[in-house]
Amino acid sequence: MTRPIAIAPSILSADFSRLGEEVAAVDRMGADWIHLDVMDGHFVPNITFGPPIIKAIRASSAKLFDCHLMIEPCDPYIEAFAEAGCDVITVHAEATKHLDRSLQAIKATGKKAGVSLNPSTPESVIQYVLDRLDLILLMTVNPGFGGQAFIPSVVDKIARVKAMIGDRPIDIEVDGGITPETAPLVVAAGANALVAGSAVFKGGTPQHYERNIAAIREAAMGAASTPA
Repeated sequence: MTRPIAIAPSILSADFSRLGEEVAAVDRMGADWIHLDVMDGHFVPNITFGPPIIKAIRASSAKLFDCHLMIEPCDPYIEAFAEAGCDVITVHAEATKHLDRSLQAIKATGKKAGVSLNPSTPESVIQYVLDRLDLILLMTVNPGFGGQAFIPSVVDKIARVKAMIGDRPIDIEVDGGITPETAPLVVAAGANALVAGSAVFKGGTPQHYERNIAAIREAAMGAASTPA
């Protein structure tokens, strides 16, 4: 099953002094999803924002809010992020002892459930939870900071995950170092949702955002239309 291409700007690279305006700008300029990188300074070496900030910017866009929880533990906070307005909530397999239980907790809120894997985590850890998943997020950098270089070895993992999914309606998302140069690699391997922070927000104006999103989309669509 072919999933539609989605470009998901990560607001981690936005101007936090006017975050609502930045979210509204990328919405207008072509974003399909809004990606929310939540970091706790414990699971990853950085701290970003939590449910109150997400709730505050929710009115700035009607697009899907794609919440990537890089926090440990994650279960106690799932309901708060759901109530803040997240549409998809993704937890790291490495951050929960009971992945199946965490995914059930997300589903209980009525939201879509995702699981994320760090670059060195084998895809086999999600083999027995595939039927609970709406999204699989594969990190193409080590989580914790924006602006890192793309890790090429993850491309083969994307292809293996695509084969593992079969005909299940699951989005494959990638996060880290996504640019017009790397987008074709991940899309050709099977990814359909592309998180981009620095590559979208560089330039600092809505006109730049529009050009940046369009460039990533054009590169991704070119790969998607090329026969394997």
